[in-house]
Amino acid sequence: MDISGKVVLITGASMGIGLATAQVFSRAGARLALVARSGVLLAGLVEELRAQGGEALAIPADLFDPEQITRAIAETVAHFGHLDILINNAGQAAAGTVAEVNVADFRHIVELNVYAPLLAMQAAIPVMRAHGGGLILNVSSMVSKMCLPGLGAYAATKAALNLLSDTARGELAGENIRVISIFPRMTATDFSKHSLGNRTMHRDMHREQRATPIPVDSAEHVAEKILAAAILEPAEQYMDA
Repeated sequence: MDISGKVVLITGASMGIGLATAQVFSRAGARLALVARSGVLLAGLVEELRAQGGEALAIPADLFDPEQITRAIAETVAHFGHLDILINNAGQAAAGTVAEVNVADFRHIVELNVYAPLLAMQAAIPVMRAHGGGLILNVSSMVSKMCLPGLGAYAATKAALNLLSDTARGELAGENIRVISIFPRMTATDFSKHSLGNRTMHRDMHREQRATPIPVDSAEHVAEKILAAAILEPAEQYMDA
């Protein structure tokens, strides 16, 4: 897809991969609807992008509230007239072994990592149908294809998102709505600082991984791969592809 002039909604846009993705897509000429809980951070990002000649709209929303997800899509369409690309990026981890992970924490990340992207897709699909098609990019994780001690709950949510994406890809292919799964690996962001559960375990795992030759990507690198996926439209986008 040619990104210039396209309307792109990004969730979790106030920090990390979402923020970098907003900057990369803005430079590519996209018109952005930026969604996150922090209105202050979004306002600062919108001001930055507009100063650089970009077009962006801040939509503060709590993705744990289905009505706010629907409202975010509706506000985007009301402002820009349609929606070309939905990027489901917002997510959170919960660290803890299967024997000890807090079930309430697991429910919490299922709400954000699985239900919120699903609800955003359900709100966006009718809009894309009416416009003749569109593109949905769901940000998963390489941990969904691994068995890492202490990250089973998080990996399970991303594995669920993978299957939703795969199924939707087949269901929507005849309507020109394309669905892409993005697979970041370890990324240099504050993601682990916002994880639930055993944060010490999560930090120790990251420290251990950083001591190995496993590549650590910048948020900007991941954002560039997301942009490449939007342009080339593979079914799955990996960081070394």
